Amino acid sequence: MRYAFRLAELLGHTPDRKKRPGTIKAIVEYTGLDRHQVAALLKNEAKYIPLEALSRLCDYLIEHGYARADELPGALFAVTPENFWELLARRSRLELCVGVRKPPSDDSADTAWIVASDNVLAGEVLNGVSTLGGTAKAMKRISGKDVPHIEHLRQTLVWSPGTMSPEQVHGRARDVFEEFDEINGDKAIVCLGSVKSNPTVELVLGSAFACEPFTSQDNVAKASDRSVPFFLRYRDHDPHPPACSAGMQLSKNQKVSEPGIYYEQADGTWEFAGGSEPGKDAALVFYIFRESLGRLDMVLSGFSGRATRLLARTLAHRAEDFWPPVFHENYLQVGAFIVKYDATDMVDESNDILSTDLMANATVIPLSAEVFARRLGKGNA
Repeated sequence: MRYAFRLAELLGHTPDRKKRPGTIKAIVEYTGLDRHQVAALLKNEAKYIPLEALSRLCDYLIEHGYARADELPGALFAVTPENFWELLARRSRLELCVGVRKPPSDDSADTAWIVASDNVLAGEVLNGVSTLGGTAKAMKRISGKDVPHIEHLRQTLVWSPGTMSPEQVHGRARDVFEEFDEINGDKAIVCLGSVKSNPTVELVLGSAFACEPFTSQDNVAKASDRSVPFFLRYRDHDPHPPACSAGMQLSKNQKVSEPGIYYEQADGTWEFAGGSEPGKDAALVFYIFRESLGRLDMVLSGFSGRATRLLARTLAHRAEDFWPPVFHENYLQVGAFIVKYDATDMVDESNDILSTDLMANATVIPLSAEVFARRLGKGNA
C-alpha cells in the first residue's frame, strides 16, 4: 500500500501560478520550514517528512481553518489507487459530463437528447465505479474493510457543437469546467464522447497540455508540433469545430484523408488507429491525475457511436488494460490509450444499432511515455 501526501488538496493549492498567490510564503513564515521542502510537499515529491515538520504543518492547517485537530494528521494522507476503477472510486466527488443535442429549429430544451451510445458508456462507468469492475465484494471479503466509494455523484450536460452558436456551446462548457475547477477536495470529472459531441473534452485537453482550447492546430509546421499527441480527423460531413485535438489535417505539410483517430509514437511519427472503414473502429481513453490535489480529469471517447459502445464493453471486461498510467512524473500521472477494434464478422446494421453487447477484437495501445515527456515539462500540467 502506498500513500500520497494531500497538503495541496487540503489547501486548494494548484500548479497554476496565477491561482496560488503566496501559498508557499505563508506556510514558510508560519512554520519556519524550508521553502524548497514546502514546495516538495505541495507536489507530493518529498521522500520523507520529519515529525516536527508534520506537527508544524498541522498547526498551520488548524490555525487557518483548513482542517480540524481531530482530522490530523490522517487527513494529510491518502491511499494511492492500484487499478483503473479504484482511481475513480477513491475520489469523493465524481462528475459525469455528457453532450446534449437538439433540433436546430427547436428553441426548447425539452426535446434535447443524449446520444444512445454515450448513455451506454455512462452506465458502464457508473457500474465500474460502484462495483470496482465486479471485484468490490471480493476485495471486502479479503481485506475485511469497506471498499472505496463515491460520496457525491453529479451529472452535467453541455451543448454539442452545431446545436447552438459556438459562443453558447463554448460558454456552457467553460461554465461547467470552471465550476468543477473551483471545487476544493478530492474530485474527478469524466467527459464522455469526442470533441464532436462534448466540448468539455477540449477544455480537459487544453488544460492538460497547456494549449488554447477551441483553436485549430491544423497549420502547425509539422505534426510533432501539435500540443496533443493524439488527433481526431473529422469526417467531411461532420461538424468541424476548431479544436486543439481535432481537425482535418495533422499539419500544414501532412495531409490525412482518412477520418478517424491518429496518435504519435515514440519516434515522432504518427499512426492511424482506425475509425473510417466499416469494421475498423477506434476509441480513446485519456486521464490526467494530479495526485497531490486528488484531482482526476478523464476523457472516454469513441470515434463513432459503435466504437463508443465497444469501449463500454472493453471497460467492463478489460479495465486492467488501462492501468498503470503511461507517464508518471512526481505528482502527475497520465494514462493515454488508443483502442483499435476489428469486427469479428459482418454486422447486421439493423440489429447492431441497439446492441449494448457488441463483439470485436480489441487491441489496447498505450501511448509512449516519450510523447508526454516532450510535452509535459515539470509543473506545466
